[in-house]
Amino acid sequence: MSAESRINRAFKKAKKLPLNTNSKYIIFSDCHRGDNSFADDFARNRYIYQYALSQYFSKDYTYIELGDGDELWENSFDKIFQANKDVYLLLKKFHDKNRLHFVWGNHDMDYKKQKNVKKNLHYYYDSAEGTLKELLVNASFSEAIKLEIDNGKCMFLLHGHQADWFNYSFWKLSRFLVKILWRPLQTIGIDDPTSPAKNFRELIRVERHIERWIRKNNNQVLVTGHTHRPRFPQPNELPYFNDGSCVHPRCITGLEIENGQITLIKWHLITTDDGVMQVKRTVLEGPRNVTDYTG
Repeated sequence: MSAESRINRAFKKAKKLPLNTNSKYIIFSDCHRGDNSFADDFARNRYIYQYALSQYFSKDYTYIELGDGDELWENSFDKIFQANKDVYLLLKKFHDKNRLHFVWGNHDMDYKKQKNVKKNLHYYYDSAEGTLKELLVNASFSEAIKLEIDNGKCMFLLHGHQADWFNYSFWKLSRFLVKILWRPLQTIGIDDPTSPAKNFRELIRVERHIERWIRKNNNQVLVTGHTHRPRFPQPNELPYFNDGSCVHPRCITGLEIENGQITLIKWHLITTDDGVMQVKRTVLEGPRNVTDYTG
């Protein structure tokens, strides 16, 4: 199956959510939540991510996680949860308000099967009380999401590995190689050459497949993650957005949609003049009206 066919299939089966002037969405992807070991890229940004997400919760945003939230290729979920319990309890707050939607990516493709969602996310063991407690019961996972606009157009959201044949069709082999070979080498600075986030040639190849699909589908607005490279087009350019990732060396990046506008933002640490460290939100691109891209 070609990249075009895989993206077409995801588009046809995409979950539908409304997009209007009252909508408030924050889109992050590629958290790669790990076990807090030396190979855990999320660990250095965990507190930035947690603070940012708490701000969005207090401001009534709906959180869309656009794939690769849990690093299931390298870790068991039990270890991931123990390292990030506070993060999952924050996700539970969104879930309890029906403001949480997951898209599965290649590194959490196990969540394509509901039995794995149930096993990992429905309940957790509270060691202090010695009981099972609800976590994300019936958490919503899908391959793609359409944010539907009143004019009949939509913004199409998917992780993006559909354009990456090796990490989609052969994801189990890729997972094996990452876990056995590349994870140990990562600790000494050797990157995985099959990952578009760490191999520029692979990144360009994936982006070209996505761009070709957009052109063939009447410039359909498309938002992905996967490559970890943020993209924010101008209205006269191909409408291809990328929210970046939460494992950049010094920040996390994402896309906000509010008041009918879309903005590329980053959250990062700064030091004030009196030596106090703070988490700050910075606008990288936008805001732009969504209708500038959808007509």
